[in-house]
Amino acid sequence: MGRHAIKTPPHHAAWQDFLDTWLEADRIEVFESAWNWDHFYPLAEPYDGPNLEGWTMLAALAQATTRLRLGAMVNGMHHRHPAVTANMAATLDIISDGRFELGIGAGWNVMESDAYGIELGTLKQRFDRFDEGLEIIRSLLDNTVTNFSGEYFTVTDAWCEPKPVQAKLPLVIGGKGPKRTLRAVARWADQWDMTFPETVDAWRALDEVLRGHCETVGRDQSEITRSVHLGFAPDDEPAALAALAAEFFEAGVDLVVWSMRGPVDPGRLAPLAAELS
Repeated sequence: MGRHAIKTPPHHAAWQDFLDTWLEADRIEVFESAWNWDHFYPLAEPYDGPNLEGWTMLAALAQATTRLRLGAMVNGMHHRHPAVTANMAATLDIISDGRFELGIGAGWNVMESDAYGIELGTLKQRFDRFDEGLEIIRSLLDNTVTNFSGEYFTVTDAWCEPKPVQAKLPLVIGGKGPKRTLRAVARWADQWDMTFPETVDAWRALDEVLRGHCETVGRDQSEITRSVHLGFAPDDEPAALAALAAEFFEAGVDLVVWSMRGPVDPGRLAPLAAELS
């Protein structure tokens, strides 16, 4: 049997709905982790609707829960300087007593980036910046002093204190790009997440690409947890969802992240968990 998580996209619902749902998930052992996202606009219409900020939510949810691992799937590298991200991650790991996982991606949402004046850049620029940021974050979390000089970021005799509770705070990289994303996964990630794969075979194809990158960089591919997002809508039959998850587990996926669509309602979790157990 594989592992399971929930994701509550932090849009189109009230804070109490998210809090109640995470508290319920914390009581259901089938769910090992819970996730939100790092966006400032909703990702479903209406785009001018409510969307809570992910990091501040996680700090509150870390205090409210006791068992769930937690994180955002995923944070946009262009939203914050990587040194700032590293400090935020270390602090959240301390607040959660070692339950935090840092999801990270190159960024993609043009609408919110343009509206807020946050430079997104071309695909090449995004991934060049992503590679630099990953190196800085990993070093700041692990090492006493970090020096780095790149095209996008420079840090000089920099430190991040206090360090996380976890000896190695996990990095989760999300994305489907076979060249740059999966190469970054092979170099840096403890977990690779693929959002909403169309088929099991589509996931297998990208997993083969990842294995090739791991061989190129000399990484043991078995060190990397594989996860996928699957949608969890109100009218979905829990038994059918469990059967779908089983197909991905058989293919080699380790963790299914059940992303809630529609109402954020804690009452939806128990029926799903009963089928997943």
